Amino acid sequence: MREQWTEFGPELRKRRMAARLSLHQLGQRVHYSKSQLSKVECGLKRPTAELARLCDAALGAEGALASLVAPQHAQPPLPVPGHDDEVWLMQLRKDGSGSFQPVSRRSMITAGAASVLTIGVSGPLPIAPAVEVPDTLVDASLAVFGQLRRLGQASGPASVLPTLISQTHALEQFAARGGPRSRRPLLLLASRYAEYAGWMAQECGDDAGAIWWTDRAVQLAAAGSDPALAVYAQVRRSLISLYRGDVSEAVQLAASALDSEAPARVRGLAAQHLAQGNAVEGDYDACMRNLDRARDLLALDPVDPSQPVLGASHVPDVVAMFTGWCLHDLGRPQRAAALLDEETARIPAHAFRTRARYGVRRALAHATAGEIDHACVITADVLPSIPLVASATVAADLRRLRHTLGRHSRNASVREVTPGLTAALAWASTS
Repeated sequence: MREQWTEFGPELRKRRMAARLSLHQLGQRVHYSKSQLSKVECGLKRPTAELARLCDAALGAEGALASLVAPQHAQPPLPVPGHDDEVWLMQLRKDGSGSFQPVSRRSMITAGAASVLTIGVSGPLPIAPAVEVPDTLVDASLAVFGQLRRLGQASGPASVLPTLISQTHALEQFAARGGPRSRRPLLLLASRYAEYAGWMAQECGDDAGAIWWTDRAVQLAAAGSDPALAVYAQVRRSLISLYRGDVSEAVQLAASALDSEAPARVRGLAAQHLAQGNAVEGDYDACMRNLDRARDLLALDPVDPSQPVLGASHVPDVVAMFTGWCLHDLGRPQRAAALLDEETARIPAHAFRTRARYGVRRALAHATAGEIDHACVITADVLPSIPLVASATVAADLRRLRHTLGRHSRNASVREVTPGLTAALAWASTS
């Protein structure tokens, strides 16, 4: 709403005059034109959150300017899912699209569609005596999980999600019929499948589905005596809230997880997401402090390569990468670009999704820093990966990149890359 940002123009002018900068000089620092800044100062144009953070950093306002332009989030609140007496309905279509829908048994029976859920059986499965499942089943399922995560880096999330769903269901059934020794590892592995299904649902642009699967992972982990995943669910939800523009909720969820008694890795991931929220709010000191906490906590609980990992698994130094992106959101794009360049070069070649994500962010950081030609080179390099990974979250950053490059529409490099950028976004919006 207009009254939320009308104070920004006068405050920007006051701080600019105090710093003895002309509109042209400030424009050179933040890479916006004099006319654009003039319209913002006069209240004729709404400032973006990005511009507010850039001006904040350029004028040393310590978050005062950024706080006057809250990110807009018109999306409805996410539902609070439940699982009591639910069944799953999954549809795969010949055109490559698909859908997943949790529904109640009562609804299915009322609709006369209960037969859709049967797979070669006409009634409930007989109750068998509990037996210990061979270790080879757990080992094989763990190996499959690793391959699915690898596949998820090289293909669209819709190609991985159906298998994740069916494997989660199968592991649940094995656990239900397994003996006490095999029940716990089966449940914990099922929870990791469900947690990754949540990631892939978010990559498909289905935030409600992401929350549903994360909640399901919490239930499975709790049944396997691992309550830590309930805290990790808060971390996941904070990231979803951040992408939806609800920074306040994102910060609240991450702070709650950080202050919990969860294992060090979970709290370290919470500190990272809290730092991201601090960056969007323009709070440099809090952001750097929480990034330091993240590094310290993650060092206490190093990743075991033989087990499924919570969080990013293809980024060599995840805190350094997060620091680069936080610096961009804090209005320090030159420092962000340098760090993102260094860390992106270390991502494994096979991790197409991760390379696409941080390739787009590198391009955005360089574009925001005014290095337009270099940003376009990076953009052209990453565009072929966009249809391959089909990521809703990468597409969100790609839209920001298009907006930033659009301010330099007369630049020859921008004109050259724009058709491919537009086509990639059009494809992402229909996939």
